[in-house]
Amino acid sequence: QVQLVESGGGLVQPGGSLRLSCTASEFTLSYYDIGWFRQAPGKERDRMSCISSSDDRTEYADSVKGRFTISRDNAKNTVYLQMNSLKPEDTGVYYCATAVAITSISCARVVHWGQGTQVTVSS
Repeated sequence: QVQLVESGGGLVQPGGSLRLSCTASEFTLSYYDIGWFRQAPGKERDRMSCISSSDDRTEYADSVKGRFTISRDNAKNTVYLQMNSLKPEDTGVYYCATAVAITSISCARVVHWGQGTQVTVSS
């Protein structure tokens, strides 16, 4: 059974850091674009970052650019999201997803979702 598992969420003070991990059983993450999405309470799920399968090109939402970094460790079959300078508005459930590109658009269509990990930024 295809399964994506996120970990690393928690409670952190504003200005702090967390590193989220996304790993998979039964398939290889490097074959896919991988996206990190955030769903804040009462809001839609929005994509925060994407790393492409073809050349590891990375993309970020404007709200997290310069603070978040997405990366892969293919030997560990894991994708990370390093989150620095966290703000209360970064609070939400973070999901990783495998995705495929459509033409030149990375992470254009989600294939698998993880179950999510809660991130709470509060003093």
